[in-house]
Amino acid sequence: MLRRQFLSVAPWIFTRRATAAATKRNVLFIAIDDMNDWVGSLGGHPQTRTPNLDKFAASGVNFTSAHCAAPLCNPSRAALMTGLRPSTTGVYQNTQPFRLSEKGRNAVTITQHLRSFGYKVIGSGKIYHGGYPDPQSWDEYYPDNKGNDVPRSPMPPKDKLPLNGIPRTAHFDWGPIDNPDEEMGDYKVAEWVSAQLSKNRTDPMFIACGMTRPHLPWYVPRKYFDMFPLDSIQLPVVKEDDLNDVPPIGVKFANSGGDHARVIEYGQWKKAVQGYLASIAFCDAMVGRVLRALETSPKAKDTAVVLWSDHGWHLGEKLHWRKFSLWERSTRNLLMWNIPGLTKPGGRSPRTVSLMDIYPTLIEILGAPPRNGIEGQSLVAQLRDPMAARKEPALTTYGRANHSVRTERWRYTRYADGGEELYDEVNDPNEWTNLASRPEHAALKKELASWLPATDAPDSPTAPERPVLH
Repeated sequence: MLRRQFLSVAPWIFTRRATAAATKRNVLFIAIDDMNDWVGSLGGHPQTRTPNLDKFAASGVNFTSAHCAAPLCNPSRAALMTGLRPSTTGVYQNTQPFRLSEKGRNAVTITQHLRSFGYKVIGSGKIYHGGYPDPQSWDEYYPDNKGNDVPRSPMPPKDKLPLNGIPRTAHFDWGPIDNPDEEMGDYKVAEWVSAQLSKNRTDPMFIACGMTRPHLPWYVPRKYFDMFPLDSIQLPVVKEDDLNDVPPIGVKFANSGGDHARVIEYGQWKKAVQGYLASIAFCDAMVGRVLRALETSPKAKDTAVVLWSDHGWHLGEKLHWRKFSLWERSTRNLLMWNIPGLTKPGGRSPRTVSLMDIYPTLIEILGAPPRNGIEGQSLVAQLRDPMAARKEPALTTYGRANHSVRTERWRYTRYADGGEELYDEVNDPNEWTNLASRPEHAALKKELASWLPATDAPDSPTAPERPVLH
């Protein structure tokens, strides 16, 4: 197989009746923004340093082929939290709050459902996107009790911006800052969540912890940059004619004349990779603080933990940067579970799964009442046995009627204008060769296309975006 290149516990009883009769478990729900597979447990980059994430991945089940419902923050998070796909709600872009959509208006989010089942639901940091926090989903939120904001991080002096020297780059920027961890927003989130975990509460709790790094801009304390000397940075291997066999919409999404061209022109590729690695290392340290607080908490043995990232990220692969595409680098994300009494240490599941599967999985493991219309499949079978078979592929949508189906071997993408891509992920993990035009794959494409949505909801109404969270 080719690799993507770079320059004693009691048995679990699963009937809902039996589970509901038992003491309700607490839930620690950790969300990470814009983190791809550059963690040690997934092998995405040989130089990454993520000891805390790797330790957690080894403590339960690590899904090595997990994918988002949409490759951008708002639609991905809205789909995960409501259990409704973008093609159902019409929430395709970051400027579409799900509560403005016809299907999303009366949606019952994960936390709303658990509240009706007797849970107190609290949180801090980035769970929903930007200015669309859905306050009705929370009992308590830090810092403003409604989820309207996240703790802010320090910025470099204005006269030093942009740190990367790329003109008019806005938040597409990176560089070290001379501030301690304690001044960073994610540190404040970690401290608040840790304090909540230390309390010996009687009500069952759902505690959400949303980390904003490694979301842009990549401003983190200098010590994290120092972990990755610039002269040793390894870049992704890129094929300069990679987009020659990609349909026009895919080429448009790549926008190789934008970010990628500017990064090359200003000699910032190594510094960008350094900034992303530094931001990941910082995030890992903050997640470590939370996980250590859990280990010493009074409810540690009764707390189910799920950790996820909202989508992947490109750093030049396919001549593209950021997310906003239907390729592997954008769709693949973290998904790790540790459920006392259910998961066993060292579990690695190669099954292709989706963030849409989190909602139905929580319902089952917590013994909560089932909900009709949830567009995901429970992962309990794979949590019990990571190698358990799974039929459903992962479906990712970017914009109306643009979809990608990911199985364990194949990725099939169909764009709104009928353009197609087909990649053999086992033999071509870089997705360098589009096989869609080859006649011998006609039957395979038809089979994969059967998993595409039957309908694509019209675009949901939009609302002004708040400024990017720093």
